[in-house]
Amino acid sequence: MLDKTAKELAKGKNFAALTTLFADGRPQTNVMWVDADDDHLLINTEVHRQKYKNVSRDPRVTVTVIDASNPYHYAEVRGRVVDEVRGEEARAHIDALSEKYTGGPYQPEVTSERVLLKVAPDRQRTQ
Repeated sequence: MLDKTAKELAKGKNFAALTTLFADGRPQTNVMWVDADDDHLLINTEVHRQKYKNVSRDPRVTVTVIDASNPYHYAEVRGRVVDEVRGEEARAHIDALSEKYTGGPYQPEVTSERVLLKVAPDRQRTQ
């Protein structure tokens, strides 16, 4: 189950740092929009992006959600991508995220296919 603070931060207008692993073990970190359901952090990306290629090969990730009003307040979730959703649901989700973060619809053209990644926590820490 997702920690209450992690869920609250992810549901708010706060950014996350998503860390994935390249095949040789080097980390890659991207600043991302983030969301949550009761059990998972939710990350929306496209299938052609390196972060998706990384989690397809190795589902282990770390997601740190930082409070926009107080960067000393954050949640770190170490876990695994346990599910993914594509199609209209993933597209609708990126539009909802865009509304949350920018106040309007998602503007960039979708290059490949949107995919919603569900991250289940193995370890959680909040500050």
